[in-house]
Amino acid sequence: MKAPLLDLRHYQMIATLATTPRVTDAAERLGITPSALSHRIREAERRLGVPLFSRSHKRLRMTAAAEYLAQVAERLLSDLVRAERDAERMGQGVRHVVRLAVEAYSSYHWLPAFLRRLKTAQPEVGIQVVAAAARAPLESLLDHTVDLVIVSGEQSGGRTEQVHLFDDELTFIMPPSHRLAGKTHIDGQDIVGEDFITYTRIPEPDREYARLFRPNDTYPNWTETVELPEAIVEMVAAGLGTSVLAHWAVKGAIDSGRILGCRVGPEGVTIPWYAVVRADSGPEESVRRAVAETLALWCRETEGFSS
Repeated sequence: MKAPLLDLRHYQMIATLATTPRVTDAAERLGITPSALSHRIREAERRLGVPLFSRSHKRLRMTAAAEYLAQVAERLLSDLVRAERDAERMGQGVRHVVRLAVEAYSSYHWLPAFLRRLKTAQPEVGIQVVAAAARAPLESLLDHTVDLVIVSGEQSGGRTEQVHLFDDELTFIMPPSHRLAGKTHIDGQDIVGEDFITYTRIPEPDREYARLFRPNDTYPNWTETVELPEAIVEMVAAGLGTSVLAHWAVKGAIDSGRILGCRVGPEGVTIPWYAVVRADSGPEESVRRAVAETLALWCRETEGFSS
């Protein structure tokens, strides 16, 4: 295999310049002089044979090649930091680190209780949360960015294995002063004209769009698309709209009285949640499947994610 043309210090430099384009500021962050930084840039460009930066006054403008390398550098440096932390944990008795992500949501109130169970069941296993994989958990699983993902809805395909964790109802959420407060469920007609905040505009076959809006041709005002459900909860609490989210993720805000919740439709919309791992063989994948099974058992024996 051909050795890389650039070394770690070059990638650190490119990653720094991507966020700090002033030469003096970037040099200070890197702990070198501005002249040493300029020399390092010229060295990287010489090794690659392509220009990486153009100078505008005292700032550097990245070329397309540098922008691409900056994306690689961000992943590379992040992976190195995680690897170092994993190595430290292995020195403390943790032999396997399972990287975990949850689809769409960044609600991890359930994690400490599960970690206590995992420490008893599998003391040599540690968990690392990779929040950045929440937007595309299955893709992140298959490209080995994470090892276990928690997703809603049954998954198909032979490249993954899934373990059922729990079933959860979708919940319509609103501010306490909302006109629909007190209803046990909302129908399609209730939502007409409502300001509605969603984290995705892509209709899913088993969710509120297909089960509530489309059958009766009744739709809310699509006012905002906010990719972070926790931010949606804050906007709803502030009276800026309504939404439909997983009950387990909003239960805490409902219990605190900051928002109100009710069922979606008279019979509700129930969504299954699964732990998914790669369908690969080997000792590491066996550990990950065992973690998924432990998580499923913990969910069955406790309130799990709704606790």
